[in-house]
Amino acid sequence: MINAEPFVSVNTGLGSVEEVAEEVEYINGAQNTPMGQLRAENGHPQPYRCTWWAVGNEMYGDWQLGHMPLAQYVEKHNRVAAAMWKVDPAIKLIGVGAVGEWSETMLQVCSDYMNLISEHIYCQEMPNVAAHVQQLAEQIKFKADAHRKYRRQITPLQGKDIRIAMDEWNYWYGDYIYGELGVQYFHKDALGVAIGLHEYFRNSDIYYMANYAQTVNVIGCIKTTRTDAAFDATGLPLKLYRQEFGAIPVQVSGDVGNLDVSAALTDDGKALTVAAVNATSQNGSLNLNIVGGAIGRQVTKWLIVHPDPQAHNVPGKPAVLTIERKKETLKDSTLNVPAMGIVLYRIPLK
Repeated sequence: MINAEPFVSVNTGLGSVEEVAEEVEYINGAQNTPMGQLRAENGHPQPYRCTWWAVGNEMYGDWQLGHMPLAQYVEKHNRVAAAMWKVDPAIKLIGVGAVGEWSETMLQVCSDYMNLISEHIYCQEMPNVAAHVQQLAEQIKFKADAHRKYRRQITPLQGKDIRIAMDEWNYWYGDYIYGELGVQYFHKDALGVAIGLHEYFRNSDIYYMANYAQTVNVIGCIKTTRTDAAFDATGLPLKLYRQEFGAIPVQVSGDVGNLDVSAALTDDGKALTVAAVNATSQNGSLNLNIVGGAIGRQVTKWLIVHPDPQAHNVPGKPAVLTIERKKETLKDSTLNVPAMGIVLYRIPLK
C-alpha cells in the first residue's frame, strides 16, 4: 500500500541464536518448515519474503537489554548472522555500527557476516540557527568520510562493498508534547533535514539507505491527536523530495554562496531537478549553467518558506508551514531562492 519494504531488527542482546533463526523461518520459511507451518496456522501460508534484517540495534549502548562488551558482541553477531543465512541465504544483513572503535571492530571481525553496516545520527538544538541547520549534514559527511577511511585501512574490507545503512537519523530535542518522545519540530529543523538529504545525495557512493526516524508521533514527521493529524515541519521536505526530486544524481560545482544546492535527473532523463536551501535571512539566487545541454523556460517549482525558524504545524489548526507549487517562466538562467526557504525546481531539458 505504501510501496515500502519491511526492515526487521532481531534481538542480539537477550535473544538467542536459535530464537533469531526461528524468527527468520517464521517470516520467510516455506510452509513445510516448523515455523512456516506455525505462520500458516496463524493465517499467512505464503512466506513474507522479507529481505532486509538488522542484526541487533545500538548494541554499543548500555541502554540496550543484553548489552555486552564489544569483543563478546562481535562473536555473537557472527553466530547469529550465520544462523540467519542458514535459514535463508537470500536475506541481506545489516550489522550494528557506531563510528569509532565499534564500527572499526565490527568491520574487522564481522565483514564476512554482513551486507551493510548501520549508523545513527541524532542532533540536539543549537541556539544559532545557521549552526543548528548544518548539524545533520556535518554528521552525515563525517560518518561517510570515516567509512571511506575504513575501506582503505581495514584489510578484511578489501574487495567488499559494505556501505552504510543510516537506519535512524533526525533531530531529537525538546519537550514530549505528543506522548512518549513526541517532540515538536520547527521550520529550522525542516531546513536541516533538506540539507541533510543533499548531503546523502552527495555521498550516495557510501550510503545505501537512509531511513528517517520515526514516522508518526514519537520523534516523527507526522503528529496526531485523537481527532487530527498533520505533517510536522520535518515531514514537508521528506514528502517534497520523495515526490518531486530526481533519481539520478548530477554533479553541482561553482560558487553557490550561502545556499546548499543539489541536482538530479528524473528517471526518464527528460527533466533536471534542482533543489536549494537558504537558511539565511537574505534572499539568494544561483546561475544555472548546464554543461552539454539546454533547458526549457517553462518550469515548475515547489517552495517551503517561512521567515520564522520556530514556525511549526499543529494537528487540528491551520497549517503554518506548507508546500507551495508554482509555474514560472525563466527569463534567464537565474534561479531565485527565498530567505529561510527550501525551493525545488523541475526544469525540462531540450
